[in-house]
Formats: sequence, structure tokens, C-alpha cells
Amino acid sequence: MNVLFINIKELIQVRENSVDFLAGKEMNILPTIKNAFLLVENGLIADFGLMENCPKTNVKTIDAKDRMILPSWCDSHTHLVYAGNREDEFVDRINGLSYAEIANNGGGILNSAKKLQQTSQEDLYNQSKVRLEEIIQLGTGAVEMKSGYGLTKDAELKMLRVIRKLKENYPVEIKATFLGAHAVPAEYKNNKSGYLQMLIEDILPTIQKENLADFIDIFCETGYFSVDDTNRILKAGKKHGLVGKIHVNQFTTIGGIEAGVKNSVLSVDHLEEMRTEDIEVLKNTKTMPVALPSCSYFLSIPFTPARKMIDAGLPLALATDYNPGSTPSGNMNFVVATACIKMKMTPEEAINAATINGAYAMNSLDKVGSITKGKIANLILTKKINSYNFIPYSFGNHQIDSVFLKGTEIKKS
Repeated sequence: MNVLFINIKELIQVRENSVDFLAGKEMNILPTIKNAFLLVENGLIADFGLMENCPKTNVKTIDAKDRMILPSWCDSHTHLVYAGNREDEFVDRINGLSYAEIANNGGGILNSAKKLQQTSQEDLYNQSKVRLEEIIQLGTGAVEMKSGYGLTKDAELKMLRVIRKLKENYPVEIKATFLGAHAVPAEYKNNKSGYLQMLIEDILPTIQKENLADFIDIFCETGYFSVDDTNRILKAGKKHGLVGKIHVNQFTTIGGIEAGVKNSVLSVDHLEEMRTEDIEVLKNTKTMPVALPSCSYFLSIPFTPARKMIDAGLPLALATDYNPGSTPSGNMNFVVATACIKMKMTPEEAINAATINGAYAMNSLDKVGSITKGKIANLILTKKINSYNFIPYSFGNHQIDSVFLKGTEIKKS
């Protein structure tokens, strides 16, 4: 699609040369151009600059007067493919049960796994595409989706094949993660090592053969999987061409971050509990810390200590953790707002965390995350707003006028 946006009040996240990621004080710098134009050719960003330098062209023109344009959100951590919901557990938490107590009573991940195992691949796809269409309208132009609610060979592969079909049918940038090590299923309750062996020997070869995933992930947490388990699954994934990620430090700190860094994982996600030594381990590495503020909000657990981490010189990405149990929302606008309100991130830091750093955390920085020539034109056109600070300020109402993927406006279905 070829289109020329003119009279843009402010073009946000402009990078002549895309950076790998932003860390520390750099995160508070958000380059913009006021009174700008943006030219899209063949779905890619072709040119941009001041209106006084706007080229003359016969392509479709959109007047963005009083409105702003920024790259679409990059959500690097979701569990968007799932069956049914867990609204009954929501009520259980209101009535005083903890996340752990619900899990011990047969709820939580195992509850979702049971529902998913009983759901056909077609039905699972139809449920998931509704969620994908919703988050696209909320400005997400790149999204990572995890398996992990299958917990059997057939169900895990079913999830990954649904993700592949979504990728084939929608213009959004999608990455897939194998998270078989999300929980130990009941039939392996006393044989966790045997379950990991099944994941490694029975599922990973098929994933590699069918090219079903980009990443491998594990829930490194007390009561789930240990540091030794984490090392085992990450090394196995690497042998099958999968880049590592870890769910870690959500409820307890057991050394998972250090294991992740030693295994050169792309990201460590959650981080609600962070020790000083965990921050030190992450310094001067290529591993991206990822915060999931919607999860903290929904479960009433601590928020990732973003201020402490950024002030220590670390990078940080923001993602939704969209899933049926702890974060039944894929709204990145709410994530950005909550990061500012509850984690004391500046709007500049939050936008950088949800665009460039999010793109890095899903290995898509060459395609999305900034207004850079040659990148895919996945864009948010805002409503008429005074400044980009209004985006997190107006936390209850997103400020999106239109969403463009590959330069084409995505109409509400």
C-alpha cells in the first residue's frame, strides 16, 4: 500500500538509524518531528521529515492535522491462544484465595490446559482470531504468542499450529514461543523430569521439522520449574534452533535470571521480585528485562521495580501477558499508562519500552518498533491530542483514531 501522511502534528519515535535497544537514561529520550510528513511505499516506511520538505506525489494522501503518528505497539509476551476463560477464578480471588491456592485446587494453568485439550484446532483458531483482531484495533502491530496451555504433545502442537495460521492470515507481525514447560500436568505430578524429557524428545523435533516456533520458554518459579530444569530446557531448545526466554521472578527469586543470562536468553519476563544482585547480573548483557504491569494490576502483586532498574542503567520492555488467568487483557495502551502511573516511568520511557525495546524482545527490530526507513509501516494515528503525554494520562480511553498495518488502514470488522 502506498500512502502519504501530511500535516502530522508530531511524528513520534523517529530513528534515522534503528538502535538495538534503549537502556538507562537513553530510555527517556524520544525523538520526534513536529509538523511532519510520512511516506509509505509497498507497505514500508519510505520517507519522512518536515512538511516543508514533503515530496509531491500522486499516492493516496491522509491529512493528519492535529493528530500524531507513532509506531504500533510491540507486545513481546502474550498467551493469546487459549480456550474458554477463567472468570470463576477471578471471583475466587475476590473471595480471598491466592493464585497459588487456586492452582493447588486444580485451577490455574491446569484448568486452561484441560479446556484447551478438549477444544478443536478450528474452534481454538476462531476464539484466538477474535482476540487478535481486538488487540490490532488497540494499536498492537507486533505480537509474540506462547503455547503452554496444552501440556500434551497434541495440544501443544495444536496451539503452535493455530499461531502459524494466524500469522498466515493476518498482516500483523507474529512470533511463536514453545512454552511446554509452563506447568507440570497431573499425570506427571511425581515425574517432572519425565515430563521435560517428553517435551524435549517428543515435541521439539516436530517443532523444528514444521518450523512452528521462534523461541522456547519456561516458567522458572517455586512450585513449577527449577534452575536446573531451566538450564535443561533452554539447552535443548537451542539444539533445535530456538532462542531462549524465561518467565522468572514473578513470585520468588531462585536464581533464574542468572541462569537466563548464562544461556544468553533474549528476554527475562515478569520480574515483579527483583534483588539487587539480579539487577547486577543483567547489566551489560543482551538480555532484555520485560515487565508485565497488567499482571501485577490484576493479581494485586508487586509491580516490576522499573525505576530502580532503569536508574541502574538497564533497558526495559513492556508487554501485556495477555492470558485467561492472570491478565485477561491485551490492551497495550493500559500497559503504557500503568507503567507511568504505578511504576513511575516517564511517558518517553514507557513508549520506548512498548515500541523499540518490545521489538528487540521478540527479535523483530529489523521490521518494527520505530519510524525508520525500510521498516514495516505498522502505525498508530492518534486522535486529536495536545501531546503524547495524553496517551498514558488518559488511561481509561485509548487515543487511537486509526491503525495501519503495512500502510493499510485496518477497519473494524
